[in-house]
Amino acid sequence: MTRILLTNDDGIHSDGLIQLEAALRTVGDVYTVAPASEMSGASHSLTLSRPLRIRRIDERHWTVDGTPTDCVTLALHKILPREEWPHICVSGINHGGNLGDDASYSGTVAGALEATILGVTGLAFSLVARENYDFTHAAGFAARIVRKVLAEGLPEGILLNINMPPGELGGISVTRQGMKNARPIITEKIDPRGKAYYWIGEEVFPEDTVEGTDYYAVKHGLVSVTPMRSDMTDHRSLAALQDWNSPRLDELVPAEDQTVGHV
Repeated sequence: MTRILLTNDDGIHSDGLIQLEAALRTVGDVYTVAPASEMSGASHSLTLSRPLRIRRIDERHWTVDGTPTDCVTLALHKILPREEWPHICVSGINHGGNLGDDASYSGTVAGALEATILGVTGLAFSLVARENYDFTHAAGFAARIVRKVLAEGLPEGILLNINMPPGELGGISVTRQGMKNARPIITEKIDPRGKAYYWIGEEVFPEDTVEGTDYYAVKHGLVSVTPMRSDMTDHRSLAALQDWNSPRLDELVPAEDQTVGHV
């Protein structure tokens, strides 16, 4: 029987997780290991500064008081025995999109990425909406994509970041990651003890006019499927930086500019 590991960053009680699990039960046995509370924006962080606790709800559900990366790591190396490892890891469905640069902040994408790094195919699903979340169509589509990937596979080391518009889905577009035009907004307040605290937000001007990007696809009612990998090397720059290859620092940097080793 096909085994599916399910996680997210919105927490174990998220509607997106619950509806996705229901849809995935038609595909295989689902094992859910999700954060005990919301971990949106956790990115690919691993908790190293404190111990983690696993709570078993039943034979198919566990919570971890940590990030999605913690959940996947513990699922594969503590919760599930090696002989019962999943055939695929599915992360989501996230409340809101993970488009463009936001993918780098996303705990949803990070859950799929960690699985891929550990040798299990990873898929991340997000619903691009701001309110009135209805996961009905998104969950059904996600199950179909999971079936397709299980049947056909993906290139080694590749995960899929899948963003779905709300409502009925009109088609699929394989896209590249777009660019987000945004500026940070820092709100300062004063607590009852007279000390300042801050909320970090942003004003976003998404780039949805460039054809071929994830923003463009979703703007036009299509599901965006973006292949990603953990290798962050900009391979186009390797040739341009070849003249940096030198066994001696003084051959690259003039002596008067060398500061390495000086206090």
